[in-house]
Amino acid sequence: MNWARWLGALLLFSLLAPAWAQAPVASVPAVDLVRYSGKWFEIASFPMFFQRNCVADTTAQYTAAPDGSITVHNRCRSQDGFDDATGKATVVEGFGNGRLKVSFFWPFKGDYWVLGLDPQYRWAVVGNPNRDYLWVLSRTPQLDQAMLEDALATARAQGFHLNRLHYTPQATAVSP
Repeated sequence: MNWARWLGALLLFSLLAPAWAQAPVASVPAVDLVRYSGKWFEIASFPMFFQRNCVADTTAQYTAAPDGSITVHNRCRSQDGFDDATGKATVVEGFGNGRLKVSFFWPFKGDYWVLGLDPQYRWAVVGNPNRDYLWVLSRTPQLDQAMLEDALATARAQGFHLNRLHYTPQATAVSP
């Protein structure tokens, strides 16, 4: 093998090795869905196509349904008022409620993994296994800086590159 090929192969390996070496994304071991239910405010997220009209005040409301599923109601302020979307989440068995499948448009289901969760359920980090989606959620419109740093450290530890993170403006009171 000549030196140019050897150096080229070494360069290619060094560029690809970090992706191969990266640990898979993991959900938290357990989520109490009763405690998780309720209103969450989006503190930050990776910009998503389906949120393209959102300018502020993004929230998610989770409500347990009688059939064991969870109703998901997402809402955000747009230039023209509010945009809403309602979907359904189901638990992926065997993961302590830390992994859900969410559908807003049948038959499409997306991964919703709780990657980090404050012990008092004050904040949550949600994403998916291929690291395309990420949300930092809080029970309050603003998140204390120390708690935000804990949430961001959770995302970094899971291999999320936070340079894509967009912070969501939140009013202290969101009108209906």
